[in-house]
Amino acid sequence: MVFFYLLTVCLVLYGIFLYQKEKKQHVKKRMESAFRTPAKTVKEQDRNEEKAGFSTRVIAPIWKQLKRSFQKNLTNEKSEKIEIKLQRAGNPFGITPVEFRIIQIALFLGLPTLFGVYGLLLGLNQGMTFSFLAIGLFIASFFPNYYLKQKTEARNKQALRELPDFLDLVTVSIEAGLGFDSALSKVVTKKPGILSIEFQRCLEEMRLGKSRREALSGVRERVVVPDIRALIGSIIQAEQLGIGMVTILRAQSVEIRERRKQRAEEEAMKAPIKMLFPLVIFIFPTIFIILLGPAVIKMMGSF
Repeated sequence: MVFFYLLTVCLVLYGIFLYQKEKKQHVKKRMESAFRTPAKTVKEQDRNEEKAGFSTRVIAPIWKQLKRSFQKNLTNEKSEKIEIKLQRAGNPFGITPVEFRIIQIALFLGLPTLFGVYGLLLGLNQGMTFSFLAIGLFIASFFPNYYLKQKTEARNKQALRELPDFLDLVTVSIEAGLGFDSALSKVVTKKPGILSIEFQRCLEEMRLGKSRREALSGVRERVVVPDIRALIGSIIQAEQLGIGMVTILRAQSVEIRERRKQRAEEEAMKAPIKMLFPLVIFIFPTIFIILLGPAVIKMMGSF
């Protein structure tokens, strides 16, 4: 029974992997059909439908219907909150707020069931089985938000690491004669990274009709880093007051590098305190055993 239980878990994970793979293939086919000249004949389309996998013919329509039903029950306020969390985490796996909500509910229903069945298979009493159910509920309610939080923190650290060099390149481009938007566009195309993705989106929003202030404020909402918030606030203020953009960027670059130096010094000062716990728990007992062990053995022999 334990073997079949583990086999079921493996098959579920394999099914999720196949679904993600076929979803990517579907997107690739849609892109190819959009950028390809003359459409296919009806016979070729029928052939492709016949060759399509089980998930495309059966599971995909059910998944779409499920998303529609959840979309009706999901309020705009909750959808916006989940959308902000996903954007700050970098939209992992390209999921939408509705899909994230479905995953949360599936985990909330599936994990306690798996843990409970596993407890029954082990022959545990009711108290232990209930504890397994509680552990499953805790993991289901905690894991999705924890995953997004970890992705957000890692993304923010990467953006903070990229910021000084990115800002220097933008400043040099403006000093070379480019405007602010042109300088951003040039740096975004030449330097990959988190900031390039965010400012590329900012430029696209500006092309679609948003003002520079609204587009930059969107970057500030998606990347929650104090240095980036201060930088964008300074850029918006410089635009309103008519101050030279190069002066503002130079001053911000110096301040950001100074703050990075202070953070490095702070981490260096924390290192001895962090090293104290491994020393006390692992190294000191070993040293005491080596130094005092022979003396203790002799004392025990004499007594």
